[in-house]
Amino acid sequence: MSHPPGKAALPGTRAGEAGSAPGQLRRVALSGLLGTAVEFYDFLVYGTVAALVFGDLFFPGADPAVGTVAAFGTFAAGYLARPLGGIVFGHFGDRLGRKSMMLLTMVLMGTGSFLIGLLPTYDTIGVWAPVLLVLLRVVQGIAIGGEWGGATLMVAEHAGDRPRGLWTSFTQLGAPLGTVLSTGVVTLVGMLPDDDFRVWGWRVPFLLSLVLLGAGLYVRLKVAESPLFASLSERRERARTPLLDVLRAPRPVLLASAVGIGPFTAQALMTSFMISYAVDEGYGRQQVLIGVTVASCVALVVLPCANHLSDRFGRRPVVLAGALLSAATAFPVFALVDSHRPGLLILACVIGHGVAQSVMYGPLGALFSEMFPTRVRYTGASLGYQTATLLGAGLSPLIAGALLAADHSSDSVALLLMAGSAVTALAVWRVKETNDRNLAAQGVAA
Repeated sequence: MSHPPGKAALPGTRAGEAGSAPGQLRRVALSGLLGTAVEFYDFLVYGTVAALVFGDLFFPGADPAVGTVAAFGTFAAGYLARPLGGIVFGHFGDRLGRKSMMLLTMVLMGTGSFLIGLLPTYDTIGVWAPVLLVLLRVVQGIAIGGEWGGATLMVAEHAGDRPRGLWTSFTQLGAPLGTVLSTGVVTLVGMLPDDDFRVWGWRVPFLLSLVLLGAGLYVRLKVAESPLFASLSERRERARTPLLDVLRAPRPVLLASAVGIGPFTAQALMTSFMISYAVDEGYGRQQVLIGVTVASCVALVVLPCANHLSDRFGRRPVVLAGALLSAATAFPVFALVDSHRPGLLILACVIGHGVAQSVMYGPLGALFSEMFPTRVRYTGASLGYQTATLLGAGLSPLIAGALLAADHSSDSVALLLMAGSAVTALAVWRVKETNDRNLAAQGVAA
């Protein structure tokens, strides 16, 4: 690969991509980290609280198992809306620019979460309570559906010659950081007496969204538009119908969707579902939340390490290694939980979520950005990612809850985790390596 005169390429990078000034890149990376952390906090707080009290508050009178499935049904509604958010914000992000869409998604998410914190329960307004809960959950889903793609590709497109895997890890860290924040806040309010937690304590994490929204917007207003999109606009080469362009050559988006199923199945089963399952198994609420929090802290270390390895050795082998590890540890992880020992519960969360899921998930930001050309990158990457979240994270808690209700054994849940990991392993095997791609020169999806 030739290099521009007087400029040597960094190890594991592509020559010929100018990128942004170091200070601007750091601001964009910080914006991606804080923005996605805030949005994942808002989105994941719902899953944590739903596992603890939403069945009783919004679906009273149902069998406990049915109430849990109903609560996770509204959880899934948010995931159903995520591909729609990816399509809508992807279209305007490819047509009008990345930065404005990132600001809008954050406002939608923060507002939706704040309103959930004010929502009356079933005892106050009857059936309107679950109806409004689902509607606000859909707003959350639409917002986060447009968030990840914009934040991730902004970092990738600003990075230029620098290692994209390592830099996009800042955006990927938003998921575990959001988990740490959400479970941490719920853990604190969970120390309240049960009656206080059920009456008003569960609202606090949602109401805090307004504070986080202000901090996130402050950072995002200071970042510049993507240089690759700005160049595309100057040349008047923006796609008129990004979604149609992506669907005319569907192989990349189908592969991206399949690659993401394993990481998101593991994420949902090892966080929100694990909270519900472990509490039903007799663990204390605080014990389970501590386990998820510790695992997310481990993920904050594992993720950038996995992304660094993906810059050196390729995205495919790292994701494949994570998928195989997740499949191999599925039964041991649930056996540790079924031991009813708090220390082994924490170890199970660390193995399943902190390590295996993080290795699978980390390189996806760079990989998906590299699979699509600039003119449709927002739409393609968002649609692939959010379809994977729907199939993996959105449906797996519902399926796992139904399996448990049917046979009362964690073996079926472990098989579900293995199945998701197997889909990722098979799909990533079919993806061409992308870590040496030049985003500026890429003309067609690959």
